[in-house]
Amino acid sequence: MIEEMRLRDLGVIAEATLPIGPGFTAITGETGAGKTMVVTGLGLLLGQRADSGAVRAGASQASVDGVWIVPEHGSVAERVREAGGDLEPLGDGRAELFVGRSISSEGRGRASVGGRAAPAGVLSDLADDLVVVHGQSDQLRLRSGVAQRDALDRFAGPALHAVKAAYRDAYERARGLESELARLTGDRESRAREADELRTQIVEIEEAAPQPGEDADLAVRAERLANVEELRLSAATAHDALSSEAGGPDALTLLGAARRELERAAHDPLLEELATQAADLGYRAADLAAALAGYLADLDETGPHELAAVEERRAVLAGLARTHGSLDAAIDLLQTGSERLLELDDDSDRIERLTTQRDAAATALDEAAEILTEARRSAAERLGAAVTAELRALAMPDATVTVDVGPGPETAAGRDDVAILLAPHPGAQPRPVSRGASGGELSRVMLAIEVVIAGTDPVPTFVFDEVDAGIGGAAAIEVGRRLARLAESAQVIAVTHLAQVAAFATNHLTVVKASDGSVTASDVRRLEGPDREAEMARLLSGMPDSDAALTHARELLGLRVQPD
Repeated sequence: MIEEMRLRDLGVIAEATLPIGPGFTAITGETGAGKTMVVTGLGLLLGQRADSGAVRAGASQASVDGVWIVPEHGSVAERVREAGGDLEPLGDGRAELFVGRSISSEGRGRASVGGRAAPAGVLSDLADDLVVVHGQSDQLRLRSGVAQRDALDRFAGPALHAVKAAYRDAYERARGLESELARLTGDRESRAREADELRTQIVEIEEAAPQPGEDADLAVRAERLANVEELRLSAATAHDALSSEAGGPDALTLLGAARRELERAAHDPLLEELATQAADLGYRAADLAAALAGYLADLDETGPHELAAVEERRAVLAGLARTHGSLDAAIDLLQTGSERLLELDDDSDRIERLTTQRDAAATALDEAAEILTEARRSAAERLGAAVTAELRALAMPDATVTVDVGPGPETAAGRDDVAILLAPHPGAQPRPVSRGASGGELSRVMLAIEVVIAGTDPVPTFVFDEVDAGIGGAAAIEVGRRLARLAESAQVIAVTHLAQVAAFATNHLTVVKASDGSVTASDVRRLEGPDREAEMARLLSGMPDSDAALTHARELLGLRVQPD
């Protein structure tokens, strides 16, 4: 449940703290005081889309912070810990969960869960297990067949959810096979062209037989062959300088002479070391001369024909690179293209296999749809009876609600159209609530449905934003009485403009507006005793100090302690 909520710079509310707690909390206030901002703030804590237009005029940002009391273990605690947040244990199996949301005037938003920054999506995940919010927009949504089907499915509970999940799996499999089959048959000509092109490309690559890095190696080889005479002259000159065949002085001869002279001076250890170094230089010079001789021998074997062969090979590889983007891409195509060609050549067999699988999947989908329809029809009978009984406690004693499940278009949610029908009095023809129910009747039908669903799909907190729209008098009293009864097993928060509803609250908060001529600010106060009676009188007559209204207010407050 929501223990407390703090609002800052949200709408007309400058700063307010709402002490909520268990039971039935009614929130009242003058028009324009900001009652709806309370629901807006709660929506932000539940991960709903943030709107920078909700930031109070002149403020840089709006913020909402809330304290929830949740089970210390379970799905909520697990999701909080997955997001990196922490809970504050209370020692009785429950824990405090701190959540927050802020939105800047520029539209940037931040969220926190359990003391850690988190995406707003985490708040949305938590909302599914924490609260159900109903406003006037939800009454309008109840007029749609989709919303009525969703209400029936929620009432049916886990048993139908499992059937619905099985249908969805069958639906997705059937649609996937149908789509794949349509793609194969529709693209048959283009796939045949692709197969022919692949065969041509693969043959071309196989005939060339390129090797990884071959183009780079050939580029080096071509550069060498194109400059062979210059290379031969440089290598021969260097070889003669090291080891001359003409008998003139060369590096090896001079190094040998130097070594011998140093070895004669054996009586000086320093010269002995230098003689060793001279000998080492001689060995290295001899190795270098031998390497140059081998290089020259290799050049002597090179001829113009080899350069022509290299350039021809390079042209073949360059053609592959141009066609496929690079030589490596051409080499890769040998593997991936062969696999793709096998797939394309298998089209006829695949189409046959997919057709068989598609037909089997369609049969399975038909069976799953039938099971889902029967489960909904069974639940529809129970829901209609339960809502009818509930409406008797909401000043509609002669009304009858039936839930009709008929054939509809095939979607991921089934093949059923669901319509909630209302006969407001005996002898009346049942008509869809989407067309035949007044605003007040729709409000009570929605409340009755929610109360009934709470028995099979319980939620810790219910929030109603002017669920009493369109009703008054005795009907409003019964709505208040029913909200109080619902609050015996769940937390109920209701924004209302009716004293008959607020009278049954165990916690009455009012949003108080003050104006300084330019900026409107609102505060939230908990009402008790005379203050509550005055607010009730204002709701009844617009005059908080009217003796008649005060007397009526006290009478209404007395209803809360009377037995039903």
